[in-house]
Amino acid sequence: MAKTTTKTDNQEKKKASGSKGSEKLTEGGAVPAIVEACLARGGTRGEVTQVMCKILQGKNRGKSMRRNVRGPVKKRDILMLRETEIEARRMGKRPRRGSK
Repeated sequence: MAKTTTKTDNQEKKKASGSKGSEKLTEGGAVPAIVEACLARGGTRGEVTQVMCKILQGKNRGKSMRRNVRGPVKKRDILMLRETEIEARRMGKRPRRGSK
């Protein structure tokens, strides 16, 4: 006798698996990166710091990338990144009105 999956079974599987794409983030574990420079502060209260960091392990080893960090951070700190594919957008200058 074949088992039929019901709507509630599918919903339970989705809840257990997490958000879409989360398995990609956690499958390799965290990757260490060292902070090279603090670039800017952001957020409504200045709680986010944008830093340049160099990845120390993994497939992107040696790559320098821009990341947003919440909490106290200074040069030569070690960050544990869950993913190394996505780089943060630049903070600071806003595009002028009418420019492309």
